[in-house]
Amino acid sequence: MSPASTTTLERLRGVAGGASVSTDSAQLEAFRVDGMQPAAVVRPATAEGVAEVVRFAAAEKLGVVPVGGRTKLGIGMPPTRYDLALDMTGLNRVIAYDPNDLTLSVEVGLRLAELTPMLAEHKQFLPLAVPFTRQTTIGGTIATGVDSPLRQFYGTARDYVLGIEFVTGAGVLTKSGGRVVKNVAGYDLHKLMIGALGTLGVITRVNFKTFPLPPASCGFVAAFPNFEAALEMRKRVLESPLQPLTLEVLSPALAQIFHCQAPTTLGEALGPVGTWLSTSEWTLTAGFGGREPVLERYATELTRLAAESCATNTAVLDDTDRPLLWGRLRECFPMLLETSPLATIFKIGALSSQLGRVLNTLRLTLERHSLPLVTLVRGAGLTYVALLPTKPGPEGLQQLADAVTPVFEVGAGLAEHVTIPWCPTELKRRINVWGPPRRDHSLLVKMKQTFDPQNILNPGRYVGGL
Repeated sequence: MSPASTTTLERLRGVAGGASVSTDSAQLEAFRVDGMQPAAVVRPATAEGVAEVVRFAAAEKLGVVPVGGRTKLGIGMPPTRYDLALDMTGLNRVIAYDPNDLTLSVEVGLRLAELTPMLAEHKQFLPLAVPFTRQTTIGGTIATGVDSPLRQFYGTARDYVLGIEFVTGAGVLTKSGGRVVKNVAGYDLHKLMIGALGTLGVITRVNFKTFPLPPASCGFVAAFPNFEAALEMRKRVLESPLQPLTLEVLSPALAQIFHCQAPTTLGEALGPVGTWLSTSEWTLTAGFGGREPVLERYATELTRLAAESCATNTAVLDDTDRPLLWGRLRECFPMLLETSPLATIFKIGALSSQLGRVLNTLRLTLERHSLPLVTLVRGAGLTYVALLPTKPGPEGLQQLADAVTPVFEVGAGLAEHVTIPWCPTELKRRINVWGPPRRDHSLLVKMKQTFDPQNILNPGRYVGGL
């Protein structure tokens, strides 16, 4: 649909309501995806309104991109068609909240930052410590499946999303799961929506299980001369009775960035990192919560395990110092993206037994391309590697392109999966951010055809060009 398609736009206004459809050039610019701009922005206020718009788009074969806080629009490949931006921020209500049952139902346009204080009043929270936390919406968080440091203890959204209401690509408003913890009816179709980038359906409502806030929390930091010693410490923690809330390993190059930058996405001043974060050694961080005796036990046990793993320095951080580091850990990805316009972030899933080989091979690979090893290893088995080219413009892009294929090859040989959640649009014209074709591609195609028969929802953006 071109901007000149006035007849189509008029019919769209008749379906969605004139006040909710905009073709203003300034607004359209704000909804760009990989250089592509929609012909119109539609902002429905109800789930039924979303269904009406999607039915219209399916009949007209218009490409639809659902959006929320617009913080993660760079994830995925460029859309093959982009006619309508479906702004979901008008669906921003809390539908139901039962603190006694630890259940919550919210519309997807609600910002996570608005939900947090309401839950805190009842000493509860959602373990969605995701990047862009002040701007991101519930829908964008679930649709992208973006990672959280709290994954180590609480798991991913798949573990505490009880149900989802969504609109299929045929414009059918449907739901899967329920609003209670003990729900056994039907298939868990709603879990297909988590991390699918809105390619199977437009999420309109999410039901969660909430969690009690820990009475108190602390952080632990240990420095190691090399990544082998840091991974040994990580292994000892995972094999111990301890169950930290977060467990991560940082490379010296990432620690240097943390020292030089503060997250602009927090919207508040975050002071400098203390001397407990080394810029010349590998660092292991662990967050833990509970009552005072529990915190004391964790501090003692972690200090002992660090000594056994040849740590050169350790520190226990209270609630004054801990946010200075943990705020950066949560906002690590936007901080890396701000470091360079060519910043490219790999997500590598590997078995714990392979992490040492993965890091060593990555280090050697990046050295050959004059790139530092900027990496974050999460306790749950995910490794994030940022490629930050040292050269500007076309030279930097070429340096980046030359390094991408070898990193994918490292993943193919040693890891379970490798993808690129974030990279410049120019790089997407040269490579596929989802990596080599997957063995389950035929199943993904059938699933896409079932949920979105006209291929109008985020077309081309997901795995295998779906």
